[in-house]
Amino acid sequence: MVAIETAPASKLERMKALGARLVPVPYQGAWKALDERAYAGVEGTFIHPFDDHDFIAGHGTMALEILEDLPGTTAIIGGIGGGGLMVGIGSAIKALRPEIRILGAEPETAAPFARSLAAGSAQPFPEWVSSFVDGAGGQSVFPRMWERMKPVVDGCIVVSLDETKRAMRLMAEKTRVIAEGAGALPLAAALTGKAGQGPIVAIVSGGNIDLTKFCALIAP
Repeated sequence: MVAIETAPASKLERMKALGARLVPVPYQGAWKALDERAYAGVEGTFIHPFDDHDFIAGHGTMALEILEDLPGTTAIIGGIGGGGLMVGIGSAIKALRPEIRILGAEPETAAPFARSLAAGSAQPFPEWVSSFVDGAGGQSVFPRMWERMKPVVDGCIVVSLDETKRAMRLMAEKTRVIAEGAGALPLAAALTGKAGQGPIVAIVSGGNIDLTKFCALIAP
């Protein structure tokens, strides 16, 4: 399994426990592998982490649960990395309740989808900077994922790293949920008020963060 070498140790250890043989690569190498759908020297079946029909369909089931539990929802916010999560949720919602707004959330250090929306086409984000929000954002929007997101995602809220830290702390204090940076992005976006009046659903997807790093990030 190809894994970004800066991934949290907790995530890597869980993959090893499930029997994975890890091939650590730098971020640039991993992004290149996603674009080319292959990684030289690694044999096996390539499974894309977001541009995959089965993954996208699976994400869509979250939308069905949201409609069942909170039919009065006005907006759903989810973090955007590659876009598979938002395509799945957005496709299901727009088929059943098209009036519900679907909004992405990106960190200010890696916000190619927000830029793509403004430009009307898939755009790179050359000023990308690595941060603790390592499960969302990216150096570009893949053209194929842009075409999938464009009809089902209504907008994108870009949040600062400080806003993300505050959302991580708030979840830990109020709900005892440990969320990684990418998992806290949607709540941070909701707290900006830019998603409008509620009820608003924030998809908290991702708790892969080392506790020492988590504590340092949320410290007052």
